[in-house]
Amino acid sequence: MILDKLLKVSDAQALTATAVGTSSVDLTTARSIGTGEPMAVLFTVITAADVADADEDYTFEAEFATAADQSTGREPIAEVSYQSGTPDAGTLDADLLVAGYQFAIGIPPRAASDVARYIGVRYTLAGSTPSVTMDASIVPQYTIAEFTPYPDGFTIS
Repeated sequence: MILDKLLKVSDAQALTATAVGTSSVDLTTARSIGTGEPMAVLFTVITAADVADADEDYTFEAEFATAADQSTGREPIAEVSYQSGTPDAGTLDADLLVAGYQFAIGIPPRAASDVARYIGVRYTLAGSTPSVTMDASIVPQYTIAEFTPYPDGFTIS
């Protein structure tokens, strides 16, 4: 699968605190994302999460917003949470967040009148020393099982 740079909402983003992705996707005036293939936000861990103190928490969220910087009109789509130490019920183990690990959040099909103009991601980190480096891209759901990450600068001949 070839990733479209314009659909990348987090590009090798080094995180140590709560932040939004490095960019968002402008859905412009034709904001219906219910036509065509079902889409998802595919998250990929680039550098493993710090879980050394066993109190680090990582929450990854896909969201709509009315501003490109995701500061206004936030409308959460869904989130996935990871905890180090002993995770609470409904939370995944942060030990899974190793380099190359991937997970996805589906984007529900919605009518143009329901959707804010931008889509992006938000990271919420907590604990003593949380850190992780992430990529996130909007991709067709059917491609996720076929996706194989390669290092930057990889040449296919």
